[in-house]
Amino acid sequence: MAYTLINTRPASRVASDTSPTALAAAQRVLVDSHNRRVSYLRLSVTDRCDLRCTYCMPERMTFLPRKDVLSFEELDELVTAFASFGVDKLRITGGEPLVRKDIMELMARFSRHLGNGLNELTMTTNGTLLSKYAGDLSAIGVRRINVSLDTLKRDLFEKIARRDMLDDVLRGIDAAIAVGIKVKINAVALHNTNEQEIPDLIRFAHERGADITLIETMPMGEAETDRVEDFLSLNTVRKELEQQFTLTDLDFKTGGPARYVKVAETGGRLGFITPLTHNFCESCNRVRLTCTGRLYTCLGREDGADLREALRSDPSGIKLREAILGAIERKPKGHDFDAARLATPASPRNMSTTGG
Repeated sequence: MAYTLINTRPASRVASDTSPTALAAAQRVLVDSHNRRVSYLRLSVTDRCDLRCTYCMPERMTFLPRKDVLSFEELDELVTAFASFGVDKLRITGGEPLVRKDIMELMARFSRHLGNGLNELTMTTNGTLLSKYAGDLSAIGVRRINVSLDTLKRDLFEKIARRDMLDDVLRGIDAAIAVGIKVKINAVALHNTNEQEIPDLIRFAHERGADITLIETMPMGEAETDRVEDFLSLNTVRKELEQQFTLTDLDFKTGGPARYVKVAETGGRLGFITPLTHNFCESCNRVRLTCTGRLYTCLGREDGADLREALRSDPSGIKLREAILGAIERKPKGHDFDAARLATPASPRNMSTTGG
């Protein structure tokens, strides 16, 4: 199939070819072979991070050589290409995106697409540098942001993150809220670690008008903890929370995989991301792009494409469009995460390399 015939195919040809790829090409949107529209790009701008969370990466993490990381111009060109295919939500990730040098220059480039392809520009951050950048992020149009926070206890934070930076994160959350950015707290639920603290995390978020999402630990890459021991089923967590909270299911979506409930006692929203106990693949609308230009169409699989090669070898952009469309067509039906096989990573990639 000639992917280069985007939007130039005669109407009769479109009508006779109803495959997902043909429809996507005709409509300038990305539809995979399972008829799921891809409208959400998670873009990593660096694999570097100023924390070393035990479930995410080893203490002595080897980061990519800077020469392997895409330039600002290349990252912006990739965003432009995805926006032209109807991708309207862009989440900037890492590593920790705010550690990249001149990050606000890059974010300003991305913000040019708001109202011109993109409906939303957002970010996932560990919050350590958020107090410095919150005002600038708000000024360029960032309206929502996710902040990773697994505990409110300073000693436990230092144990998990291997850095004593809890106060920086809390200041960052308050700074974002103060400038009108809607904050969502992301907490990885860890058995016998922060398990008993989850109700306090919920209250902390809701007292500030923030949503909170709980996430099951994922079998991604090398870690220096026992993922079998760390794993905490969110089915179990929900049952325990229902002993002290009234939880009502909501038909609320942010574009991501979380299933939300309303907590009557706090008035806030609580999300559950359950890749192991209840996967969300049937409605997956997401792809991930690393800071080296590797496109992953599934978090737990290696399927994808080398967009850096396509970008650099063909200034016309034809190879890039072909590579994107081809990767989307190959997007698998679902990941291969399995709680029974947590001891062996489903993917050799660390989350910090993939884009969290």
